[in-house]
Amino acid sequence: MKRIKPFYLQNRFFYACIVIMALFVLSFIFPRGFAVVKILLLLLVTLTILDTIILFAAKNGVVGKRTLPEKFSNGDENPVHLLIHNYYTFNVYVNIIDEIPEQFQVRDFSIKRKLEASSASEIQYKLRPVDRGEYHFGKLNIYVTSVFGLIARRFTTDDNAMVPTYPSFMQLRKYDLIAISNNLHQYGIKKIRKIGHTMEFEQIKDYVLGDDLRTINWKATAKRNQLMVNQFQDEKSQPVYSIIDKGRVMKMPFNGLTLLDYAINAALVISNVALKKQDKAGILAFSRKVENIVVAERRTSQMNLILETLYNTSTDFYESDYGRLYADCKRNITQRSLMLLYTNFETLDGLHRQLPYLKGISKNHLLVVIFFKNTELNTLITEKAETVQQAYDKVIAEKFAFEKRLIVNELQKYGIQSILTSPEDLTIDTINKYLEIKARGLL
Repeated sequence: MKRIKPFYLQNRFFYACIVIMALFVLSFIFPRGFAVVKILLLLLVTLTILDTIILFAAKNGVVGKRTLPEKFSNGDENPVHLLIHNYYTFNVYVNIIDEIPEQFQVRDFSIKRKLEASSASEIQYKLRPVDRGEYHFGKLNIYVTSVFGLIARRFTTDDNAMVPTYPSFMQLRKYDLIAISNNLHQYGIKKIRKIGHTMEFEQIKDYVLGDDLRTINWKATAKRNQLMVNQFQDEKSQPVYSIIDKGRVMKMPFNGLTLLDYAINAALVISNVALKKQDKAGILAFSRKVENIVVAERRTSQMNLILETLYNTSTDFYESDYGRLYADCKRNITQRSLMLLYTNFETLDGLHRQLPYLKGISKNHLLVVIFFKNTELNTLITEKAETVQQAYDKVIAEKFAFEKRLIVNELQKYGIQSILTSPEDLTIDTINKYLEIKARGLL
């Protein structure tokens, strides 16, 4: 077992020693200065002993406690709280070194504070995980110095803990009221006018001022000799599946997160919105085979089931088998459903290889293919080319961006809807498309 040092000499102590040594050397040139060196050396020893005594006088001079959330939200800033108690009767200075999980790759994490005598201080810092999984915290180390700053005493809290990192439930909470809020524009959600009667018939009732004249039931009006209208209710319980491609094309990183994690976060949010809209929500992921399946349902435990399933969804480096996806969807999903397919096509040739399977899925379901803009190309496209190499890079970047737009047109040719979006706008654009499909009664 590694032995923990009870105290540490501070830089200030070594600086003082260097000064005294320099004066000691000078005393050979100026003999009268030797007395000054002895006085300074005696003073340094005295202050060091005094500093040690006052720091080690109390058994538990400073006590720290770390408070962690039950789970981290992937891709978001998660708060970590530290409560530091100073039981000394004088002010102290602390250097807090928390052993944060290795996934963050932070080697120089420290927080410096001044603590008032006999007081408690709450400190908060934030961590942004970019991978799902388990995050292990180590010890909480607190180095305490007095006003002299010559000696540091170390206090250690064996506060080992593990926090799982789940898909972005903070984003989920942000859009939790999306289905009932009247101020959707503040989230970037478009208000879409309903077209036609995308509703189920409920009953015939008396006409009241404000009813749509197009809903007048003329036969019932003739029988009752007064205006009667048909009353409808919104179609509900329609299956909405989030299909996530977890093949190698989704391993591309953006702002620390992979495209797969952006898709998982968006799938979690859209599932919650669908349930709020009284629809059924389900998910599945595929690569070489279809797995991580949650059948579309409307039950109270559905969101927890989806969250746990997405937590365990990980990418691989294989080519995704769209033929297997088509076969499984045809065999297992018999009711016409909204299929939100999160994937990525970089070239038109890549799309053409999978197009027969996408066309097959779209025959029985409403398919929306969601893929990503290469935002890093925007810099090359917008920058002015000053050299031949820059001009060449600019042309290639514009070619790839144009091919993305060709993919949209190619899908539209076969009646397949699509969303071409940047990773940071994925959730908003997906919600907008879902609300548009609901309003237009396309499902």
